[in-house]
Order: sequence, then C-alpha cells, then structure tokens
Amino acid sequence: MGNTSVPLYVMAYAPIVVLDKGDLYYPSDLASHVANTHPTVNFTSIEGVPSPLSLVNLDSLNALGGDNVYLTSTHNVLKLPKFINGKKPDARTLQTKDAISSVIICVDKGNGILDAFYIYFYSFNEGPVAIGHRIGNHLGDWEHNMVRFQDGKPVAVWFSQHEYGDAYTYEAVQKVNNRPIVFSARGSHANYAKVGKHDLHDQDEKIPKRIVYDHTSYGPLWDPTLSAYYYTFSMNSKELFPGMDDMPVSFLNFQGWWGDQQYGDDIVGQEWYYGFYKWTGGPQGPIFKHLDRQDVCLPSRPVCIIKKHI
Repeated sequence: MGNTSVPLYVMAYAPIVVLDKGDLYYPSDLASHVANTHPTVNFTSIEGVPSPLSLVNLDSLNALGGDNVYLTSTHNVLKLPKFINGKKPDARTLQTKDAISSVIICVDKGNGILDAFYIYFYSFNEGPVAIGHRIGNHLGDWEHNMVRFQDGKPVAVWFSQHEYGDAYTYEAVQKVNNRPIVFSARGSHANYAKVGKHDLHDQDEKIPKRIVYDHTSYGPLWDPTLSAYYYTFSMNSKELFPGMDDMPVSFLNFQGWWGDQQYGDDIVGQEWYYGFYKWTGGPQGPIFKHLDRQDVCLPSRPVCIIKKHI
C-alpha cells in the first residue's frame, strides 16, 4: 500500500469476508463503539477519565484499572440498542462506509516469514442457541484471520473461532481473485472456511456433541481492507507502529475489555444453562491475539495441524 510500511502483497491476498445472510449484527465503527460506552471497574464508573474518551487516548485507562476496566455500554444492552447493529457493507463496493471496522497488523517473523493479521470488529456478539437457550452474548467482538507469507507468497491461513480455530494451507481454501474467502458465522462472527453447520464440540470437548452450532451461509460480502487501520508490530520491542501517521495507536494498547463485565445472576435477563451464561463479558483487543506466535495456530495448541482440505 502506497506511503505505508504495509507490503502490497498483504493487500493482494487479504481475505474477503462472507457474512451470514441471517446475521443482524454487522462490522462496526471502532470510534462509535467507544463513544457509546463508558469505562467501569466492578460495575462502577471510573473517575478522572479523559473527555471525550476516544481511540487516541483509550490506553490512559490502563493507569485507572488496567485489565479490570470494562467499556460498558451507556445504553441498556439487554434492550439491544441501535449502535450494536454495526454497518452493513455496501453491495457494490463491499465497504462499510464511514465505519473503520478492522485492523490489519503486519508482523515480520524473520527468515522471510511475515504474518498479516486481519482483525475484524463487531459491536455485538450474538451467541448461538442451545436447545432453545441463547448462550454467550456479549458487547464487543474481535475476530481474526492470519495469513502467513513466506518470501511474499501466502502459504497458510488461520481462521479464529471463539477461543479456538483452524489452520489451512493457502492452496486449500476457497478464493476469489487469489483472496481467501472467509465465512463469518451468524451472530458469533467466528470464521470458517466453508458454509454450513459447525458443531462447537469439535473445538471444545466441554460442549456436548450436536447441541450448539455456528451457522455460515452466502450473505453480504465485506472487504475489510477498505475500512481499516494498518500497523506493524515489532517482535523485539512488542510495540505497534502506525502504517500511516494519522492512524491512532492508543486504543490498541488498551489492556481492558471491549464490552460490559459479565452480568450477575441477579440481573433480570441473565440466564444460566448447564454451565453457560446467556450474557458474558466482552473481549480484549488485538494485542491479545498472540501477534508474536511462532506457529500459524494459537500457542495453546500442542501441535499445529495445517489442514490441506476444507
């Protein structure tokens, strides 16, 4: 990309996201999300917060509570306020117009290896249904793909799925004009390599078989590169640097959580179902995506299996 430290091949092989046709919650503008929240610790508003709180000063909250800080909605999330709907991509341009809803981070791993993280933001995660019970709703949702390049050529693709995911060779995945196709699951926005029903038991044995599924289908197309901030990450200093001077960095260094803290059992609307809650806490941001991982897979995997077929 011109005038940036981001290689052109990172754009040429960037994923195209296919949203589910039944999804009500689209990619969301980062600044609007922050503007519709206020920081809390233990459900109590923090004093001494910059006003207005924004993407350029969000990491100031680190000194006011660190990873105990939650960006709590200023509206009752249980009533599904309008801002959580996000922005539907334009059918012609594939862009979320007037909404910066993704972050692209390039990490040079040495020996000709570069990992490009394509990180997608949604203001709301609508959890899947288990035998009539919705589980896992939360404000704020960061999902990602990572494409590993060797000497400028794509060799593997990581698909994040909740706390887990799958890795495939670049040759294995479906593509359009050499760009990997990613199917975003309805509501949860977990990323898959194909359409259909995806049993969450396959990723987490604590979840019973054939009870909870993600669903993907051929819905709206989204090109995250058209509505993104671009960065590089240093393996040595662990610092993030903007791809262009006007791109904010502060929000990426925020140590807290991008949504409400998990509601207590006493909150009307909260439900518990066999160890799973309807409303859970929001996620942490891109710097917690293991940008410095050595394998394509997450470091929690004892063995990284890169599948050759979808």
